[in-house]
Amino acid sequence: MDLDALRHGNFAKLGEAVTDWEQMTRKLADLRKDAENNLKAKADTAKWAGVNATVSREFIDKTAAEFADAHTQADSITKILSDTRGELIGYRTQLNDAIRRASEQNLTVVDTGCGTFTVAGNTRPDWASDPSGNTGVTDQKVVDAFRDEIQGILSKATESDTSAAKVLRLLVDQARYGFADASYADRDEAAKAVAAAEKLAKMAENPDDMSLDDIAAFNRTMGQYHDDPLFAEQFATRLGPKKTLQFWTEMSYTHAGARGSELDTMKDLQSNLSMTLATASFSDSDAMKDWKKDLLAETNTNFRADKSPSPVGALGSQVISSLMRQGQYDTEFLDDYRQKLFKQDRGAGESNTDDLWVKGYDATDLVFGDGNGRDPLEGLFDGLSHNPEAAEHAFESKSDLDHMLGTTKYTDRGESLGHALEAAVTGVANGDTSSMAPPHSADQVKIMGNIMQAVADPDGGADLVTKGLGESFGDMSASYMPEISQALAGPNSGSAFLTNSEDPGAFQGKHVPDVVRFLSATSADPAGRAGIIYGESIYTGSLLESHLSDPSLFHGSREHVLQDIGRNAGIIEGIVGHSVADGEVKAAVDGESDYNDALKQKGDAAKTWVNIGLTGLKLPEHLGGEVMGSVVGGAAGAVAGGAVDRLIEGQEMHGAKDQGLYASAKDLYAMRDSVNQQTQWSTEDALARHHVNLPKDDADDLIRNSVNLGWDQSSEYLSNTKERP
Repeated sequence: MDLDALRHGNFAKLGEAVTDWEQMTRKLADLRKDAENNLKAKADTAKWAGVNATVSREFIDKTAAEFADAHTQADSITKILSDTRGELIGYRTQLNDAIRRASEQNLTVVDTGCGTFTVAGNTRPDWASDPSGNTGVTDQKVVDAFRDEIQGILSKATESDTSAAKVLRLLVDQARYGFADASYADRDEAAKAVAAAEKLAKMAENPDDMSLDDIAAFNRTMGQYHDDPLFAEQFATRLGPKKTLQFWTEMSYTHAGARGSELDTMKDLQSNLSMTLATASFSDSDAMKDWKKDLLAETNTNFRADKSPSPVGALGSQVISSLMRQGQYDTEFLDDYRQKLFKQDRGAGESNTDDLWVKGYDATDLVFGDGNGRDPLEGLFDGLSHNPEAAEHAFESKSDLDHMLGTTKYTDRGESLGHALEAAVTGVANGDTSSMAPPHSADQVKIMGNIMQAVADPDGGADLVTKGLGESFGDMSASYMPEISQALAGPNSGSAFLTNSEDPGAFQGKHVPDVVRFLSATSADPAGRAGIIYGESIYTGSLLESHLSDPSLFHGSREHVLQDIGRNAGIIEGIVGHSVADGEVKAAVDGESDYNDALKQKGDAAKTWVNIGLTGLKLPEHLGGEVMGSVVGGAAGAVAGGAVDRLIEGQEMHGAKDQGLYASAKDLYAMRDSVNQQTQWSTEDALARHHVNLPKDDADDLIRNSVNLGWDQSSEYLSNTKERP
């Protein structure tokens, strides 16, 4: 920055710009609030069907999100401009003060152009005859001191000006269309993020030079900034796609066999690097678009450490996928990568996929922790599990779904696949405990139906449960309790079994046998069975509270709807109980402690299901079809939560046996008594909360008879859909 430009700088126009942006930010804040509270809120409660369900709702959701991003971006720009203006005015004041003090000591400061200046002493003609030969009183040390002071002020002003311009351009470039969601309190905060990215990218170019202390420092910085959009984009693009993959290859080779604190450091590094690249993937800057395209071009490149004696290292896809296990990657990027990987995987056939990825790469270990990263589909599935939209895209094709399920018989990818499938059909990312579960779309219901059909296949479909997918199948069952309940109850059961699903009756009719066999097979896995029981208990509690708090939901007596709910509980848990009692399944859950442990562990997840609104409830069509309170935060919640607490605590049942709820994994009648008692307790909770005048003995007797009826019917369902011992 030129000295005169700062010295005589007029920042009035910049001040006007700041004022304009402040006004714009306030207006956008109002628009964001209106979009969230009116546009999106009304869209969430509307009844969608046909094109509206797949197009209009998505458009409205994205529009509301754009208003939020627009406000965030405007707020960041306002703060950066305001901060920069304040800094420049401050530097101008410092500069003028320094020039004034220099003048008082007979020094002149002159702008010489192109960012240069001079500091010189003032001369007087009468000094020429001075006997000492001096032409002035200037002390060179004083001159140098003023020169350094002024240079320091100009350097800081230049940094403030150029870094502000840089981060503003980067901020705007993040989104190809619309607005970026990067938020910064001031120019310095944004500039520090960019500088940190540049420093780490430079370090990563020479991984052999990084000591454990260097890696620890690298890790701390990346852990601080991995969610920062500017940092992530700058790190990725500065390092480049090929060097990014080479960096992780070198790290994996150099620290292979790490133990103790070194292992912990490498796990953290892998996680932080994964999350940084995930954040970067959302950038639409030209540099990042090239980065993503060039990265995908490296999927079949052989990456080997410089010091490795083997000519065979790791495929680019293996390295890429090993860095997808944490963080949410951009949907479009995941779509492109998944299409390439799925095509290769399908080409090998189901039984040869393990040979395709593992054979010849036996020395490769790209994962610090579980697994070795040789199967790139595992990392991809983990990445999909954190992005429900991309996961749904991945399994819309039934042939792709069937292939991936089939490969689990020959690989170890079952658990990762299960998590991806959960995200696809529930709309909730793996590990997300805060997002409200969205209504099941018609596409999600279709994928769930295809999954149930695959598991229900008499020709080995039930074996999928033992390939690491059992727990996920149980979680999916829990999420789809409304649709499952309507399937078992039959047509026109929506007024009793409430849901906000776009296709609640999809599993009715000819699909009921698939539902029954799916539940039966899933029961073979202790965690899967626990998921079904928690899901049924939560849904039953939600229905009881909803119907007893608002009798207008069901055109009929409360006793009638209670009978329907109790019978449904008996059918669903009866299918599970009878499946456990059958010899072909009993062996899989013979270890009673395994099931009891699973029931306790699944309790934490079940609490999350309640918190994120596992089962949204919707008014019947004749009442307007509006979504009422979901499991939490609305009409329902407390009763479902109480049901979960009782299961976790293993509350003692009343009666001669005095045994805990579901304490035995093998006793058929003990399980029947458990579901009966649990349903009775939930009914009592709902009656008490809403002061419904229904005598306790009448309610208990009604529920007991209904559950027992459903329990007996469950045996018929099983006998009619599968061969039993």
